[in-house]
Amino acid sequence: MSKVNFKPLADRVLVEPAAAEEKTASGIIIPDTAKEKPQRGEIVAIGTGKKDEPLNVKVGDQVLYGKYSGTEITIDGKEFLIMKESDIYGIV
Repeated sequence: MSKVNFKPLADRVLVEPAAAEEKTASGIIIPDTAKEKPQRGEIVAIGTGKKDEPLNVKVGDQVLYGKYSGTEITIDGKEFLIMKESDIYGIV
C-alpha cells in the first residue's frame, strides 16, 4: 500500500490500480500494446463522505470498478485513479 500526501474531497476516493496481467492463464505473454486496463485496485485515500451518506470503503480495501471509471492522475511519479465511491462496484 502506498502512502500519499493527498486527501480527496466529499465522496471521492483515490485508487492505486493493480498491475496489468503479464500473461494469460495458459502462459501466453501479453505485449504492452494488448494489455487491458485493470479493473481492480486498492484504496489509498478517501474523502470525508457526504453529509447524509458516509463512505462504505476504507483505506486498504481491494475494490472492483468500471473499465473507464475515474480520472487518471499522477502523484509523486505514480499513477492513481480518483473516482466517486458510486463508481466502485464492490469490495473484494
